[in-house]
Amino acid sequence: MSDRFKMPDGNGNEKEKGTGSGHRRRENAFPNGRGSPQGAGRLLALDAARGLAVIGMYLQHFASNERITTIVSGNSTLLFVLCGGISYSIMAQRMKDRQKDATSFRAKMLARAVFVDIMGYLLIMLNTPFGVILPAYAAMFVLALILAGLSNRTLVTTTVALMFLAPPLMLLGMSTLSGAFLLRDVAGGPMSTLALTPAFVAGMAIGSLDLTKKRTVFLLAIGGLMLLIIGKTLAAYVLPELSRSFESWLVTVQGTAAMPDPYAIWPLNMEQPMWHMLLWTVPHSASTFQTLTGLGFALLVVGIVFLVPKKTNAILVPFAGVGRVALTMYAAQFVVVWLLTLSRIDYSLAGVPLGDLLVAMITLVAGWLISRLPHGPLESSMRHFDRLFSVPRSINAPK
Repeated sequence: MSDRFKMPDGNGNEKEKGTGSGHRRRENAFPNGRGSPQGAGRLLALDAARGLAVIGMYLQHFASNERITTIVSGNSTLLFVLCGGISYSIMAQRMKDRQKDATSFRAKMLARAVFVDIMGYLLIMLNTPFGVILPAYAAMFVLALILAGLSNRTLVTTTVALMFLAPPLMLLGMSTLSGAFLLRDVAGGPMSTLALTPAFVAGMAIGSLDLTKKRTVFLLAIGGLMLLIIGKTLAAYVLPELSRSFESWLVTVQGTAAMPDPYAIWPLNMEQPMWHMLLWTVPHSASTFQTLTGLGFALLVVGIVFLVPKKTNAILVPFAGVGRVALTMYAAQFVVVWLLTLSRIDYSLAGVPLGDLLVAMITLVAGWLISRLPHGPLESSMRHFDRLFSVPRSINAPK
């Protein structure tokens, strides 16, 4: 197996290295504390959900609390990706509502994909022990252009199809594309684009809904809870025995996997596909069942956050602050781990009393401070970057 795609351990601590709707109501905008909306048009609840995803990643990487890790590991990543899909769909709809040329949206997304991809590979170069999803995330921006503008029914159908088709294709890609750096980020492992796309496309479908309607988000929460219960039930009572039987059958069919000759020509240097992963339930395995559970968790969180009443949505503001600068906060955790490791400082707070609470509070405060800026450092750089390649044009403007 390539060292770039090491398998997660029992707690799902991944070690791989390579891995809208036009709502512009003022009460949904994130306030800047000076009487005017900062980032007008943003959905406060969506930013809060994205912020919770980032906090979950920090808890997994720094707190080392086994109980908390069980909850956030893998689920935080899928929540982050789901929120990305919602934002993508909302951005596409807003540009359409403003009568912007579709070419402008494509150029903007392609430019952002390049920027995010570069950021991802820079973080991978730090060689921290945690997987970086940004290259896979960037590829989603490009591939999602095919689905942008399609009906909600088509997006839901595509999500269901990907839930079942993506895992075997991802395992096949992990075998055949192990030597192709860019291609394996797209389709070669549990942290590849193909593995995470079901959550992103599900987010695109959600982004086409009116998320200001309580009935809509209530149904999202109920649907997420049902998926979570189904996934957990299968993991506890069905899959353990089924997995053992399936692995025994695989051994009789294909024998014990032999290490391929790394100097042989393709396809003689291919590793045997790890088909037994199809029934795994550990975080970051990207099996149908793990994705089902993680997607249920993500839908439940999004639904609950959007159900917070308007009069009490002040409790979402700190989390939304982290979500507004999610790219900066995501990258910062790898830089912090890199700096602390260089300084020979243990970054795990496993033995510190209430270490998980301390990590969450530090993350909230850091995100809130950064969000006081007009834009986060990486968010601002990304906007400047995509403006170099995209010139907004009206649909009716002369060409």
